[in-house]
Parts: sequence; structure tokens; C-alpha cells
Amino acid sequence: MNQRLLTKSRFKLGLSCPNKLYYTRKKEYANKSMEDPFLEALAQGGFQVEELARLEYPEGILIDGNDGDYDWLVVETNKLLERENVVIFEAAFKFQNLFIRTDILVKKGDDIQLIEVKAKSYNPLDQYLLVGKKGNIASSWKPYLFDVAFQRYVMQMARPNWNINSFLMLANKQEEAKIDGLNQLFRISNKAGNRTGIDKKVFSIDELGGSVLGKINIDHVVSGIESGEHKYFDALDFKESIAVFSDYYQKDQFFNYPVSYSNCKACEFRTTPEEEANGLKSGYKECWEKQQSWTEDDFNKPNTFQVWNFRKGKKLFEQENKIFLVDITEEDVVVKPVAGRISPSERQWIQIEKQQNNDTTPYLLKEELIEELASWVFPLNFIDFETSAVALPFNKGRKPYEQIAFQFSHHTIDKNGIIKHESEYINFEAGKFPNFEFVRALKKALSINKGSIFKYATHENSILNAIYLQLESSNEPDKKDLQEFIQSISHSKSDSTIKWCGERNMIDLCEVVKKYYYDPFMGGSNSIKAVLPAVLNSSKYLQEKYSQPIGQIGVGSKNFNNKHTWFQFEQGKLVSPYKILPPLFNNWTEEQLEATISELDSIANGGAALTAYGKLQYTDMTEEERIELKNSLLKYCELDTLAMVMIYEFFKENT
Repeated sequence: MNQRLLTKSRFKLGLSCPNKLYYTRKKEYANKSMEDPFLEALAQGGFQVEELARLEYPEGILIDGNDGDYDWLVVETNKLLERENVVIFEAAFKFQNLFIRTDILVKKGDDIQLIEVKAKSYNPLDQYLLVGKKGNIASSWKPYLFDVAFQRYVMQMARPNWNINSFLMLANKQEEAKIDGLNQLFRISNKAGNRTGIDKKVFSIDELGGSVLGKINIDHVVSGIESGEHKYFDALDFKESIAVFSDYYQKDQFFNYPVSYSNCKACEFRTTPEEEANGLKSGYKECWEKQQSWTEDDFNKPNTFQVWNFRKGKKLFEQENKIFLVDITEEDVVVKPVAGRISPSERQWIQIEKQQNNDTTPYLLKEELIEELASWVFPLNFIDFETSAVALPFNKGRKPYEQIAFQFSHHTIDKNGIIKHESEYINFEAGKFPNFEFVRALKKALSINKGSIFKYATHENSILNAIYLQLESSNEPDKKDLQEFIQSISHSKSDSTIKWCGERNMIDLCEVVKKYYYDPFMGGSNSIKAVLPAVLNSSKYLQEKYSQPIGQIGVGSKNFNNKHTWFQFEQGKLVSPYKILPPLFNNWTEEQLEATISELDSIANGGAALTAYGKLQYTDMTEEERIELKNSLLKYCELDTLAMVMIYEFFKENT
């Protein structure tokens, strides 16, 4: 008989919303939170960190095998715990219908160290790392701390005589890798014969010259959670939540926790129309049907979840039960105009009002956009970076989660409208630190002209700031030249000790969109993957041009053949150009990859590209597979800069 045990992952899920305990692990419900250990390891790097942590305890004994047999795992753990002193990896404990496995357990008599290993990073110099100045747990740390508190609770109930001290082992942002190729020594393999899927190429911490991990005692925070000083949500304290969750989960009973604006907006148990057509159920729908008496018509009504950056939505729902856009007034939005641009609140009201009036036409501040375009210098340069940031550094001297810039694409358009895929760069050599070569290639590419340079959003500027600091501590012979180049095309971050704003400071095309343009086809998103389909959908010029093979319209490409077309319809609906790219991972969508890496440090965008780069770096692949993945990455990045060109063409057409 399958045991319904409340594990630590299910406990954390219940803390986010108790209703999710009913939907989890049920195949009939859609779930955007994928459970593929191999791809999860690629995206997060957590299993690599776990294997590195184990090297610090060479005497440790791993309890492995029969993962679904909870009783066997507990029996094997208890055998080892008969020893006076022992270190156990994946020790299992069961109390009533509560079950946990600990990453590392160190036993010395009745003194126990419970060590939870995470791929998250920390700065040991931060005195307010876990608990802020006001005494509240930092929201980003809550899931980890309540996770450890749950583990300690189950252990303590199972072993009342133990004195348990709790620790987090994390990537220390002050520690540098002592060797090259640290990351590659922990290779991810879906054929590995262990739970983590990691094939270790090293067996002693001494071989690494030391660790980049650090261990911090969190007893004071865990005790505060146990006493009720710190709560995850107001309805239940810590011990009550364990008792209630375990009871409901054991009975497979729906909790009927009140729908919440914040939680429901991000609910992973939502279906797409395609999933519903394939018979998958929506937990999100069931909650709102039961508690708000929503009908199918209500689910089809536009609501405030869909409005861009609409922070007032929570208050309107909780205090006035307003959620449908048809009920929202201009006074609810509190519109605050700003001269010369669309203000954020104006943008929200434009979206709502157009929806109320069934108005599908774009909104454009034409005169202001004309003035903006007139300030740009030809030829226009459009660039996009793909980057990575991993817990275990690829190279000696690098710290956890330092930025790695591994790819860029560069399109130009001249004053006569001639479009070129001017240049591109990609590093797919395992173990190579590419950042300085990346900047040299970028400098060469952007030095061919003196035209305006465009990025989309803030990511590229942040990366160049990071590389500027890496150059500062380097011995590169041309570091001053490269730093001067970086300064010429970027601006310093607000917390930088050195201030600059370059004469060719990159223009943020996303900000241009937000200031002057809105199309209902974009919904509540300003991402390039929403804006590109919107401009294609409304522009007959772009439709006619890009429905032709690129070889016929003079749009050069380094990665697509001359017969490729970007504008395609299926069943009368526009297919986003991003949807016709070859998938980087057949069984995960980019949305799922983004959700999987959402808790990591320094991740701004590009979940699929980041994960693909990780696959190139530290998995065993054939050369054919590597080339195929490299070519797919090149196509993704090329489309990002061509998309910027198309958006510019749309603006030019309409001014």
C-alpha cells in the first residue's frame, strides 16, 4: 500500500498554499513544477553542491537505493545510528506520518549536527543575512529555514534524547575556487547510479585545495520558528501547520484554504487550453469554483492577474472583492500621468480600458516616439547576451555565482533599411572562462561603426558591470582598453564605487516600448517574446515582408538558410517566431525551466539557454550532440536580436 507521508518538500508546498497538498503527485492535474532530476540538476546545480559538501565528510555513509521504500530507509538509518559516532548522507526519519531525509547528519553520541545543503549563496559578512533589522525572516530564506525546522522537528520527535544543532551549508561568495575545472569534476549524468545523478571525478577535498562552501548555524532562527516567533503565514503556527497538513494529506482531503491573490496568481496547478483539451485538470480552477463560485465564463473573463505590474490588485481583491477588469475603474488604478511618456499607472489603465472596450488596436505616443527615434545614430546595433552563473565556479580564482558571458548576437540596420546579422560569439569549450574573450569579440563587433547600441532590458548592462570588476582584479594585458570599452557602451550600477555613463551607453529598447507603445496582444507582458508577436500581428508590412524566405528579402543570417520564413500561421493564428525554433530540451518548456531556476542567485533571464550551456559544460555528450546544442543556442540568440530589429521596423513604419 502506498504510504501518504508528509515529507519536507510536501510540507514546504503546504506552507505556500495548503490546497496544493491535495493536487501534488496526482497525474490528472497539470503541474508547471516539473520533476525531472536530470534537468533540475542542470538548471540548479544543487546536486553538484551536495556532492561537494559530502567530500568534506569522507567518513560519511550514503543510504542509497529503495528510495520509495520509506520503512527500509528508516531501518537502514537506525542500524547506522547504533554507532556512537557516525556521519550519514540521506539519513531517514519517520514519526507518525511524517518523513524526512537529511542531506548530512553528524552524530557524536547524542550530539547531532543536522546539515542542509543548498545551491543558494551567502555572504558571511552580511549580519542581516537571514533575519532583517526588524527581526523578520528574509522572504527569500523562508522556504529553506522552515524546511530545516521541519526536519529538526521530525528528528526530535523520533529521537527525544538528542541535542540537535541545525546548519545550512551554502556557496560562500567570499571563497574562490582553488583549481580550474571545479564544476566539471562533478559531472551530471542521467545514467549515474545514484540519486543525485552526479558522476564525481574527485574523491577528496584536498584534491580541490579547499571548498567554496560554508556552514552557518541557524539554531536561533529555527528555535524562533518552533516557538511561533516566526510564521510562514498567519493562520497557523509551525507545529499546528505540521499537524494539520499531515492529517489532511494522509486522508487525501482538500484543505479549502481561502484563495489568495498572491498565491493563486503564481499557482503551478493551472492548465493551458491545450492541457485541458488533453484531459488535464486545473487545481487553480477547482479552488476558485469552490470558494468564489466561478463558472467557466468567469475563468474566461480578463482579470487583474493579467495586468502588468498591478500591485494594487491584491488590495482591490482582498478589500473590495474586485478582480475582473470590467469592474476596475480609473480611480482604482490611481492614474498618475507623466509628461512625454506613458507612465506605469497610465499603462495599466490603457490595458484595462482597451479590454473593457474590446479595443484591440495598438496605443502609440507617436510624436514622442518620433523624437526618440530622431536621436538615434545609424547604423543601429542590436545586441543580446546569454549568460550563466553557477554555484561551483568553472575556473580558478572565480567565486560562486560569478557571471559567465558565453554568447552574444549582433544585428545592424542602416539608414536605408539594410539588415545584417553582423556578428556573433559563442563559447562552448568546457572549462574555459570566456568573459574576457567575450568582451574582446564584442569590442571588435561594435567598433566597426559609431551607431547607437540597443539592449532589451537591463541584463546586458549588469553583465558588463560584472565583467568590468572581473577585469579590475585580472592580469589581462589589455584590461584597461577593455574597461574603457565597457565604460563607453554602458553605465555604472547605482552601488558602484566608480561612476560612468558612456557616450554610446546602450539604449534600452524595452524602456522605449514601455514609454511609448502598448498593444493588447501583449497582455500584461513587456518581454521581447510578447512584444515581437504583437508587432507582427498588427503590422501588414512586417507580415508581408517576413512571410517571405529571408533570402528573398535581403535579411542575412548566420544560422538559418535562405528559405527560412519568420512569419507563420497555424489555424488562422500567428505562431510566435520563438515557437518555431528547435527545442533546447524536448521535455521541458522554457517557462518550466525559468520556474525551476527562479530561486537561484543572479539569474535575470534565459533559463533555457543557461541550462543548455550547463549541459555543454559538465555533461558527457558526443561531439555531434554538442554541435547540435551549440547550433540551437546560436539560433535562439540570433532571433533575440532580429526581434529587436523587427520592433524597430514597426516603430519606423508607424511614425
